[in-house]
Amino acid sequence: MNEFLPVCADDLKKRGWDRLDFLYIVGDAYVDHPSFGHAIISRVLESRGYRVGIVAQPDWHGNDDFLKMGTPRLGVLVSAGNIDSMVNHYTAAKKRRRDDVYSPGNKAGCRPDRATIVYCAKAKQLFKGVPVLIGGVEASLRRFAHYDYWDDKIRRSILFDSKADILMYGMGEKQIVRIADRLNAGEDISTITDIAGTCCISRELPDGKFELLPSYEDCVSDKRAYADSCRVQYYEQNPFTGKTLVQKHGDRYLIQNPPAEPLMTDELDAVYALPYTKTYHPMYEKYGGIGALNEVKFSLAANRGCFGSCNFCALAFHQGRIVTSRSDESLIAEAKEMTKDKDFKGYIHDVGGPTANFRGPACKKQLISGACKNRRCLFPEPCPNMEITHEKYLALLRKLRALDGVKKVFIRSGIRFDYLVRDSDDTFFYELCKYHVSGQLKVAPEHISDNVLKYMGKPQNSVFNEFAEKFYAINKKIGKEQYLVPYLMSSHPGSTLKDAVRLAEYLKAHNINPRQVQDFYPTPGTISTCMFYTGLDPFTMKRVYVPKTPKEKAMQRALLQFRDPENHSLVCEALTKAGRTDLIGYGEHCLIRPQKNGGVLNNKHNNRRNSNGKAVNGKRGFGKDKAGIKGRNGKAQGARGHNARSGRGNSRR
Repeated sequence: MNEFLPVCADDLKKRGWDRLDFLYIVGDAYVDHPSFGHAIISRVLESRGYRVGIVAQPDWHGNDDFLKMGTPRLGVLVSAGNIDSMVNHYTAAKKRRRDDVYSPGNKAGCRPDRATIVYCAKAKQLFKGVPVLIGGVEASLRRFAHYDYWDDKIRRSILFDSKADILMYGMGEKQIVRIADRLNAGEDISTITDIAGTCCISRELPDGKFELLPSYEDCVSDKRAYADSCRVQYYEQNPFTGKTLVQKHGDRYLIQNPPAEPLMTDELDAVYALPYTKTYHPMYEKYGGIGALNEVKFSLAANRGCFGSCNFCALAFHQGRIVTSRSDESLIAEAKEMTKDKDFKGYIHDVGGPTANFRGPACKKQLISGACKNRRCLFPEPCPNMEITHEKYLALLRKLRALDGVKKVFIRSGIRFDYLVRDSDDTFFYELCKYHVSGQLKVAPEHISDNVLKYMGKPQNSVFNEFAEKFYAINKKIGKEQYLVPYLMSSHPGSTLKDAVRLAEYLKAHNINPRQVQDFYPTPGTISTCMFYTGLDPFTMKRVYVPKTPKEKAMQRALLQFRDPENHSLVCEALTKAGRTDLIGYGEHCLIRPQKNGGVLNNKHNNRRNSNGKAVNGKRGFGKDKAGIKGRNGKAQGARGHNARSGRGNSRR
């Protein structure tokens, strides 16, 4: 049976260890599953012969939790966890969240705000002279001078604020092994400055070729300089052709080496074959376990990276745009082990990753020279060089469906509909609907206004409509009644009140009633966040309208849920302000009824009751066919994969 890594002094004694090589301090609870960054990094180090101990969610008000396994020989590793700690703690409205699925019993407050900085301060205080290495999504996406939504200002690189010795960005497996081996060989941490996928601080400019970004001070004083910085950062995230980037902070320089090359299939297979226990540490049993494990316990992580490159998503900045995948053999072996679990009921919940139906690079050249610097694979139109095929994914799903003990294989991590609808072979589309949809398929049109979609880096609304029509046509042919569940976002840069009204009209016309929607969340590492702060599109340097006031953001969000009686006043105000009072009335096209004597009258289509007397919210349907009525779950989601969840506006899809 696989063992957990040490979490206390008694665990060290049981293993006969007198000292750790690395102490890993993490803001998440200890879950030894490859969907959690600390699990992968610690197991990778273990596979190389290093002794690693885990300090999960230590009490930062004191020292005891940090010291319980002594001073490590080689280094202290620090990560805030799978989500940026500020995203983990606060909603897009900057309100404190009530729970945390990465903590025991979903209890909130088990880590500090800006956890990476707080933990590093403790490590520097308690383990003097021991190198401190930071990684994970919080460090990765804050590696340059960045806009911080919660402070509403430009903050320095987190490497300066944390005072760590090295920052590892991206997924981290290659970086941590190279650093560990050099430390183990006796090299001083101050000389380990040339590893791909890392950042360091220097008082001198690096040798060789590099690109000098606008300084931290320039980014603070000039929004155009900040937009320039973000654009160059995005363009140079290429492991094959990317330049070393340098950004001055005061009298010192942040130096980012080019990204590490992505793990290839055999390397990914090896990482996922490590001896994980695949569950949470038993010390959490009394609290009811760790909620985040439920989402991934019976799911298969099939790929990494995303060439979709949505502007509100930080995947391109964290995992990269080159998609690599595990082998069928690796995934099937994991699925077979899954079927032996006492809690397995025959259902594989997901087979995917950042985007489920990407199984490899967009084109052959990406594994040689990386993704194009100033072109995107799918936006504004699919690149003619892109290989659009679902053959490999379909073959994998067929193998998984045929396994003994497997009743159903679902796909829940998100289908890129603009990629699927361009596949000339409909075989996968038919089998997706027939075998892999649990009644509802989540898709992410995000908006319907082409003006807003342009700033999101998403395809025009006509593409989603084409996909939806095809989805319902296929379901009709195979005799299934299944629905689309659209993810929608309000108040994204570029979205005017009129755009929000257009979206509400679309929802009305297609009988879509989203239960929950996501207000745009400006988190570190995304192009959309740059637009939010600067009011500029960093690719064109043209002005972008940005809804920023709480009132306008509330109105745009309310328009997406215009059927909710509690939103009536806001919707009425928004329609009046947008000059669309024609949508207030009793006509079939109207969104809401007028107020009467200061009260609220709800549209007759919004509060009908069925024959059982239960309230229903509008007709179901999408065009001529039925559609889902559920919206997004509102939970923070990040750049998927280990060290990678960081907020919906930060890193999704």
